[in-house]
Amino acid sequence: MITQSINHPTPPYAHGNFEHYEALGWLFKRCTQLLPTEDRLTLISSMFSQMPCFKLEESAGCLGFYGYGVFLKTMISGWGEVEWHRVFNFLCSFTNLLPKIKMAVTGTPGVSCSLELQLRLFCRQVLLDPWPGKGTLFWLTRILKPWPMVLQARLLFILYGPLMPDGTLAWQGIVEREMSRSALWQMASVIGLLYSNLDHLTDWTTDTMQTILEELIVLPEVWHMKNVARLFVLCGDTVCYSFLANKLHNGQLLEVSRLIVHIILVCEKNGYSMNEVVRMVHQVCQGLDTSERFAFIQRLEDMFSEVTMELIEIVTAGNHHEDMGPFQTLRSLLQSRAHFHAKFLHMTLQNE
Repeated sequence: MITQSINHPTPPYAHGNFEHYEALGWLFKRCTQLLPTEDRLTLISSMFSQMPCFKLEESAGCLGFYGYGVFLKTMISGWGEVEWHRVFNFLCSFTNLLPKIKMAVTGTPGVSCSLELQLRLFCRQVLLDPWPGKGTLFWLTRILKPWPMVLQARLLFILYGPLMPDGTLAWQGIVEREMSRSALWQMASVIGLLYSNLDHLTDWTTDTMQTILEELIVLPEVWHMKNVARLFVLCGDTVCYSFLANKLHNGQLLEVSRLIVHIILVCEKNGYSMNEVVRMVHQVCQGLDTSERFAFIQRLEDMFSEVTMELIEIVTAGNHHEDMGPFQTLRSLLQSRAHFHAKFLHMTLQNE
């Protein structure tokens, strides 16, 4: 009965399906509560081996993952972390998960699109989405841990990257065109989750996350600059400042200036407060000596002029590839520059 109910669910969120799968999980939990963990996992293996979903190559479009995610969350509620590790190892063995991930993250991005989507579907619906907060963090770090940082970046994109209208990952879309806030929100949220828990993670540090982010924003090639800026705006001040300060420390003044200009532009276009950007720039300046500070401000002003001239050239050439149109983007840039300077001068005078 349990197998049939999970393998043929109605669409997610319909008819109180959460309650249905929770009830199945509680039923299984109570029926097996006297058994040791190994025996419980063996029973689960026997039950779910009958489902096409758990042969990952047959999982495209399968709704069974959704039901199993809720079922599993209910069944192991109250279990300790050691038992959660055993559950993860069981799932890896049962679904051949790690070899599948290796195939996806070491191949050319987008070539094995069906495998990428199968992995995304399984990991998101079974392990990541049903557990908010610390539960998501536990499963995500288990999924990422076996891989070097460059492949962790690839895996993060597979799991949380934006999708094209046809449902495939937007590997080229994120390089070629500006993405919306909603398209980048999930990726920004999970990056923020990792950053906010670095004190509790033994295998990730600020430097680790810096490297992962550096790798992420050049997958499969260097991203459209507004997508990089929007991602950092959505990640929040802590992630953004950490990234910029690290780059400045490594002498990458040009890259920092260009990114800040586009962050300012994104804030203007999307109605975000300019105060946060100004505070972040002030914070960056405080870590520099007087000569470095002057060079940084001068480089930032030069970058405003360079980006303005780039947009003017696009307008005069008649190349209309920007989502908002070249005239509107140029107008937004000029407005954002004025707003940023006004806020920056106001804060500077207040601090004197």
